[in-house]
Amino acid sequence: MLIFRAEPSAAAPTSPARFCSFIRTHKQKHGAPRGEKCPGKQRAAGAPTDRTRTRTGRWSETMDGGQSSGARAVLRGRCEGAQRTGSNMIRIFISSSFTDMSIERKVLLEKAYPQVRSFCRSLGLVFEVVDLNWGIRTFPYGDHEVSEIFLQEIQMSQKVSAGPAFVGLLGNQYGHRPLPRLIPEKQFEVLLSTLSKNPEGVQQLQEWFRKDNNSVPPTYVLQPVTARFPHYDDLRPEVTKLHDDDLLSWRVTESQLLQLLRSAAAEAETAGDITAEQKQLFYSSVTERALEEGVWKDNCQMSALLFVREIPRQRMKDGSKRLAKFMDLTADGLLDAEAQEFLTGLKSRLYATSKKILNLHCVELNSGSIDPKRKEHAQYLDSICQQFISQMTIRISEAVKLAGEDRKKIWGSTEENEEEFDWVVEEARQHTIMAAELSNSLQGRDGLLGKICLAMWESTLVHHGPLVVHGTAGMGKTTLLCKLAQEMQDVLEAKAVLVIRLLAANHPQRPNINHVLNSVCLQVCLACGLAPRPLMSVSSHLELQRLFQNILEKVSQQGNTLLLILDSLEQLADQHQAHQLRWLPTDVPPNVHLLVSMETTSEAFASMRLRLGTAGNVFEVERLSRDEGQQIMESHLQVAKRTLTREQKDAVLQSFHASGSPLHLQLILSAAKNWTSFTPPTELLLGSSSEEVMSQLLLKLEEKHGKELVGGALGCIVLARRGLMEAELRDVMSLDDDVISEVYRYSLPPTPSLIRMPPVLWARLKRDLRDQLEIQWTDGVAMLAFSSRLLSEVVKARYLTPERRGRTHRILAEYFLGRWSGRLKPVALPGLTLLLSDRKVPPQPLWFAPGLANVRKLQELPYHLLHAGLWEELRQEVVGSAEWLYCQSRVCGVSSLISDLDQCSQYMDCCETGLVHKALVLMKPSLDILSGHMDRSVFYSELLARLSSLASTSRTVIGQLCSQCDDWLQTCPEPVLIPRSSFLQQPGGALQHTLTAPHGGVLCLAVGAAVRLLVTGSAGGVVAVWSLLDKHLLQVLEGPSAAILSVKIIESSAHCLSLAADGSLRGWSLKSGQQLFCIQEAGPAGSGPSSVSLQVSDQLLFVHTWMQVKVWKLDGTEIHREDISLVLGVLGDFVVSLHDSDRVRIFDPVTGTQTMVRLTRNLTPVVSVTSPKRGSLFVVSDDGFLHQISRTRQQIVTEFPLLPSLFSASEDEKILIAGRERTLSLFRIGSNSVDGFLELQHDDEVLSACVSPDGRRVVSGAADQLIRIWSVTTGHLVDTLCGCNAPVTALMLYDHFVVSASSAADSVQLWSLTYDPSHKPLPHIPAGSAHSAVTRDGDQVFYVRHQTQREVLSWNNRTGSVSERLPVSAEVSCLELAQQKRLLLCGLRSGTVLIYPLALPQETLCIPPPEGLAPVLCLALGSQESLLAVAHWDTLRLFQVATRDGFPAVEGPLATAPLLHAPPSHMALLPHRRLLYGTAGGEVKLHDFGAGAGADLQPHSSGITCVTASNWGTHALVGSQDATLRLWALDPVALDHTMEYQGLFFQGVLCAAFADSDRFVFTGSQDQTVKVWDVASGKLLCVQFVYSPVVRMLTFRNGFVGLTLQGCVVQEAFRCPDRVDPDHNPLRNMKARYRVTSREKGGAGRSDLQGFDPAQISLNLVSMLSSKPSSACVLL
Repeated sequence: MLIFRAEPSAAAPTSPARFCSFIRTHKQKHGAPRGEKCPGKQRAAGAPTDRTRTRTGRWSETMDGGQSSGARAVLRGRCEGAQRTGSNMIRIFISSSFTDMSIERKVLLEKAYPQVRSFCRSLGLVFEVVDLNWGIRTFPYGDHEVSEIFLQEIQMSQKVSAGPAFVGLLGNQYGHRPLPRLIPEKQFEVLLSTLSKNPEGVQQLQEWFRKDNNSVPPTYVLQPVTARFPHYDDLRPEVTKLHDDDLLSWRVTESQLLQLLRSAAAEAETAGDITAEQKQLFYSSVTERALEEGVWKDNCQMSALLFVREIPRQRMKDGSKRLAKFMDLTADGLLDAEAQEFLTGLKSRLYATSKKILNLHCVELNSGSIDPKRKEHAQYLDSICQQFISQMTIRISEAVKLAGEDRKKIWGSTEENEEEFDWVVEEARQHTIMAAELSNSLQGRDGLLGKICLAMWESTLVHHGPLVVHGTAGMGKTTLLCKLAQEMQDVLEAKAVLVIRLLAANHPQRPNINHVLNSVCLQVCLACGLAPRPLMSVSSHLELQRLFQNILEKVSQQGNTLLLILDSLEQLADQHQAHQLRWLPTDVPPNVHLLVSMETTSEAFASMRLRLGTAGNVFEVERLSRDEGQQIMESHLQVAKRTLTREQKDAVLQSFHASGSPLHLQLILSAAKNWTSFTPPTELLLGSSSEEVMSQLLLKLEEKHGKELVGGALGCIVLARRGLMEAELRDVMSLDDDVISEVYRYSLPPTPSLIRMPPVLWARLKRDLRDQLEIQWTDGVAMLAFSSRLLSEVVKARYLTPERRGRTHRILAEYFLGRWSGRLKPVALPGLTLLLSDRKVPPQPLWFAPGLANVRKLQELPYHLLHAGLWEELRQEVVGSAEWLYCQSRVCGVSSLISDLDQCSQYMDCCETGLVHKALVLMKPSLDILSGHMDRSVFYSELLARLSSLASTSRTVIGQLCSQCDDWLQTCPEPVLIPRSSFLQQPGGALQHTLTAPHGGVLCLAVGAAVRLLVTGSAGGVVAVWSLLDKHLLQVLEGPSAAILSVKIIESSAHCLSLAADGSLRGWSLKSGQQLFCIQEAGPAGSGPSSVSLQVSDQLLFVHTWMQVKVWKLDGTEIHREDISLVLGVLGDFVVSLHDSDRVRIFDPVTGTQTMVRLTRNLTPVVSVTSPKRGSLFVVSDDGFLHQISRTRQQIVTEFPLLPSLFSASEDEKILIAGRERTLSLFRIGSNSVDGFLELQHDDEVLSACVSPDGRRVVSGAADQLIRIWSVTTGHLVDTLCGCNAPVTALMLYDHFVVSASSAADSVQLWSLTYDPSHKPLPHIPAGSAHSAVTRDGDQVFYVRHQTQREVLSWNNRTGSVSERLPVSAEVSCLELAQQKRLLLCGLRSGTVLIYPLALPQETLCIPPPEGLAPVLCLALGSQESLLAVAHWDTLRLFQVATRDGFPAVEGPLATAPLLHAPPSHMALLPHRRLLYGTAGGEVKLHDFGAGAGADLQPHSSGITCVTASNWGTHALVGSQDATLRLWALDPVALDHTMEYQGLFFQGVLCAAFADSDRFVFTGSQDQTVKVWDVASGKLLCVQFVYSPVVRMLTFRNGFVGLTLQGCVVQEAFRCPDRVDPDHNPLRNMKARYRVTSREKGGAGRSDLQGFDPAQISLNLVSMLSSKPSSACVLL
């Protein structure tokens, strides 16, 4: 879009063409306006030059080169680069006569087609055969369209097929030679003139051929057979004789007409009046015309294949009767010599021109037929099949090879051979092509186009709102925008970008707003040279929405021009409340133009008007006038080379004028193209509305084709989730018994054991629906869809009754299940008993080949199983199939799978389905990071790690899933980690929703029960508004520059208030998100949540600290401010303050009146809470008293046992809640007293609490990250909710839900109080514990919650509770566990080491500190646990751990070594009293206590974070913060391997453990992965993402047990085959690299790269990892 100044004197042109010309003239005259960059003079900031490689990787290089000019043009919205991508279809048209080759066609159907189909499927191709002669004996239709239909289907095959497109079967029958349906006027009149001597013949021709003056030029049209012989196609038994008579009469008449035309044509050709080609039209058969079209026309031989059958000449003399089925006969039953002559000429031509594609067979007939039971005939048929299979597969293979780079992505493939952003280019190409095609159909609307263009012009240089186009359905909004896009392409500069999305293009699919925003953002980034943000950094709809707005700003700042068109916003899916348009910016930056369209009656338009108000540019697409309709009609007819009579035109315009709808007119004109000048007015397809015209069309189709056929076909297209391929539609119709019964109502199928719908029936119906159907190309596959959404609605209303809808869904479900493939399906045909027949539908495996999935099954099956009510099949095939879950998530995306499972869980009475759905939701973040490219082993491992604990109680689905996952992992041919416990967050339990809040921890929250909204305030200064109905984020309210301290909801007006730490008080509209007012300095800047309070009464707003109060009206008008000695609180509209420690003032800021209350006891307040319903204020004094002061001057003073840090009242104001440290106390408020009645003890500090509205339960949150639910009546702990993973600082109750938040976490969690406890996950130790240790069986964990905590807690992992508390005398600095001797060792900051025998919990051993009392830094036990090394700041000490009389004892120190350098950070005790340790500076030391000497080993470049010795003392591993691992051999000491690893996240190694055999070593890292390394070679064998860093690790059976930073115990077995494939790539699921440097075996310290390829990054990385590594090892 050009940037230019608006000149008031310039007159706006009225047509788009004139407007574009006007712009060009304006620019030539005035030059580039202010803000426009002149091409070639200055490059926009940030735009990449030809030689600059930006972070977008290959795109920045190729887009300026010639090789990707097409992709560049597509991304910029140019039509010239938008050619369609290659087809993934092989569509074969089979040409033959009706009876001659019927046996051959049947054998091909049964034997050859299935094999070729399987071959195509293995290549990701769709195989389709079109045999219009199959299933019928003759062509019983009197409309004379047979030849045209055949030629159209051949052309369709040639257009669609990526390889062979035509197969000709030619025997000894020349085929039917039909009368031409159309003869041009001049040619027909020439023929009549030659018959002037035969007036009877002329009369007969004129009776059957009528002149159509509506054709341009005029044409003579052959009348339908039924015009003279009404029973010709009437197969009812009661009119059999009439039918036979008419059939015979027509044969005679046809023969006579042909003879007349042929004789006239021969004479006319001799006279030179017509050409030989024109004459041939009256002689040639349908078979020859098909061969002409499929073989010779346009040099199509390379896409054709021919099979010719000859009969030995001596057998030809046996007579016509014997060979009647195989040769042409005349109407009187004699051999047609002329046809045989033409056949001989046809074969001679084939032999001469098509030898390379011709297969010749000479067959002797048996009793005048082909008998498959006869040996020679069986061999002949087998030969045809083998030739067909071999030659077809060769041709297809050659076509695939020739396509080469054009087939970047094989349909259904799980291989990662597609570039990262190719899908964006393909999507942009599809919409660009559709827009270009639709723009050509627009007529009129010049004035509206001019207005829109002018509005764009005037808003170019300033911030503006989006342009909105609206109108009723069918008014042409989409076509208007497409025309606008096309016109603006002539005006846009070369660097300008056009992005268009037609959101209704793939109806009935409704696009997800996240997908739309993501694709638009990527296209804009790639087109404008911006770096696309990695998907992993855009984890929510909110972040995607912000990314969209930021990209528009960046484009504007660059100086680039962007025109973004989003059509049909009402077609968006309902996710994320897309129709409320909160994602759509109302402030569009300069140089960016945003055009949107929507229906006037839609929710989207109502939301748009609400957001824009009166300031928006809104344009209505109004109804067309009669003159505009006439203009469109004339143009439409001119393109079709048709016209109408005056009466017909008047009828069209009169019908159209009732609606003024372009769609209505288009439907009428579609029918009018078929009107002849002699069509009776009663047969004109007219109606006062689009719906009426469509209904009349369907009625006519039913009369011609049958109601079941029409309803069945159209119903299947409507109900198919992603449309249907033609081959699928023919298969599905063949499974519909109602359709089959209608087709064979009056005649038996040719082969009763093999029943299908004759393909010609669909071909005829498709021809009549050609203007109502469209082909949608998806992944190179052509899908049938309706061209109008309105037609879908009409079809649904007319045909899809609830019963019919369910039956159709069932047929589709059974088809995609493959239920009837290779099986006989019963059908009851009229007049017959139950008949079993093969429907010849293809099998539907989940995988066509290894790594090649059945995409159509994945797309359609769950949907149809669900809507057909086939619950058991749905459980078995989809929900309970691990293979299905993996396949669909990998091929279709995890969002598709989650959506399907969500629908299943809503409709099915199966709680396990909901659990599987929630498990996939939990897995989605990791799947998104991998762009769906997760290996099966990783997918199964994660699924098992989330569901295994539920397998025993949920056996039907989850138990089956876990069994499948475990079985597959046990036989996996690659190294794999197999979970042995549910260590990842499992589905089910009380936690229902986690709402991720923007910008930092949640400091405050409020719930509006009436408006059903949740409002949160974050540390980043953002207020977020959530819907409690669907749990969607509704508004993000930004403005404050500091943390939000308090939020309040005013439900009566749907407003909310926020008080921020910058002192600002803001009012917001919860509906629009607009800021209503902002009061600066409402509170002191820099305040904390506990030092300032926001209170709201019915009329007033209060903000007060201890020393100041300010009061406003609800509209923000200030009415009072005052500095007071001490503010105690607000009671209703009154401010209560303390004066001189013994007097309380109750002040009314509105009237200025006040009341003084003298206290009976001096008051030094600590904390207070108001009770508005009681009109009282409760204040706790520092001397241990509770003062109750009422507005009526009454006061009650009672003793209060604690000074609470948490103080609040219940909703009914009957209970006071007071918390102090680990105790939560409840006090009952009486009329004259406050009495304590419950004290609830916690394991950590109580931070939040609330009481249920009915007063029966109290919910508390503590620093140990647990939510506890108590009975107010009994004081018993009812439930404990685990999974907060942060201290619970805020709690509220809402409608059987607990709403929790933490100032240390950016999320709000909703917990159900009515959940199924059988699915409850066991609690684990608090996340982020300072120190921890775990037993080898994982049953017991010892931990210290805080660094300052002076006790060690023993956690029972089987019960999920604290089992013991071990007091210590000082702060704990480290923990270690002697697994064999069952000793817990605690190093203290006092220098002491405490040892707790786990078998003797009352006993404690103590190792006293050294003289300097230096803190203990770390502990290390020997492999036999007989030696203990203790590291202090300045010394190392070695002790012996022994057992005397069954009691542990410690002797020593056996040796002591001073530290003259940095102290150890981690260490391991090796055999022979050697100690290996590392420091925070990266030094690595080996100290020998026996020799009293030490040695320096190769240092690391960063701090040492892990030192581990092997079980057998042969190796040790040292790891550091930079993810470098060094594996040392210990006898002698030598560096075996250096393993360096780099990914996108934090790198450091935290812990390690050698396997029992010492063959492998397991490591846990900051990047939240567990890795397995081969000790012998240093190779990386396996990587697994576990969502939290593993901080402790030790060997467990064939694997390891670990403890994560989140507090979960990880138990996994490791399975490694004896031989690992050399091409095994452990990093194909991770965006990372590694290299190994090893010494030569037998060499003296020489380092060299091994002959081993490190893992290649098979996923496209972004940013620093944007390019793929070479096969050589490269250290980043």
